[in-house]
This record gives sequence, C-alpha cells and structure tokens, in this order.
Amino acid sequence: MKLKAAEEYVQVDDGPWAPFPDTLSQGGIEWKLLHVSPEAGTWSTMYRCPAGSSFNAHIHTGPGEYLLTKGRMDVRGGVAKGGSSAIAPGYGFESAGSRHDKTEFLVDSEFFMTFVGPLAFINPETGAVIVNVGWMEVEAAWNGFLESQKKAA
Repeated sequence: MKLKAAEEYVQVDDGPWAPFPDTLSQGGIEWKLLHVSPEAGTWSTMYRCPAGSSFNAHIHTGPGEYLLTKGRMDVRGGVAKGGSSAIAPGYGFESAGSRHDKTEFLVDSEFFMTFVGPLAFINPETGAVIVNVGWMEVEAAWNGFLESQKKAA
C-alpha cells in the first residue's frame, strides 16, 4: 500500500482491463486503475462501458470529475428524465452527495474519472449503504487482479 503518492505515468492502452464487479454494475463494464493518492484520498480510473451496461446505485461522498472520451453516458436517467446526458467529448463534475440510482451507457463508451473520497454503493429503495469503495479498496482490488493475471500467465 502506498503511504505517499509519487509521480507516475500510465500508458492507458498498455496492460489489461479488469472486469468491474458484477455486484456494483451490470453489462460487462471494464476498468483500469491509473493512480491513487492516499494523502489526498483520491483515485483515478478509466472505464470501458459496453452498450447497455450500467453502474448500480451510488452516492459520491466526495466530489468527482470525469471526461467522457467516447460514447454517451446517461446520469440520473439522462436529460429526458431530468438528469444529464454526457456526449463525447464531454466533461462532468459530480458534487459531494450526488446520488445516482443508475448511470447507464446506451452505446459503447469510455471515460476517465477522478474521485475524491469513496463511492457509497446503496440499496436504491432504502438508500442503505451496501459498500463504500475508496482508494484503499480500489488499490487492493486492482493489485489482486494483477496478481491473478500473473498466476494465470
């Protein structure tokens, strides 16, 4: 585990993509961890989201910023339902406390996101937190994935 973040560079198109947990998403989303910064409580990731995929209900406990580089992302039902629809290339900011009952991708999409603090995945009916996912959990999951890749090779 990192105690302090060092300068880093990641070539995004190198290395494997990990399956994003089915307990937190639907439809085969993949991700790459690019950076964690323990001293700031931030973590940055890339996501590949096939058409028809979605993230389960969650609350941003801290703010986040994203850059949609490909496709379309409908947040809170998209513009048609009072939410927002990001169309690539597009930038978005999520304020602390933002609740997303479903974030879905109607076409193949990719985006970069930096999170400040954890995401609280919730039960959409009750709002009860199922799991908090912050930089430590993300780093552990990514390192576990990389270890499994080494063992499989």
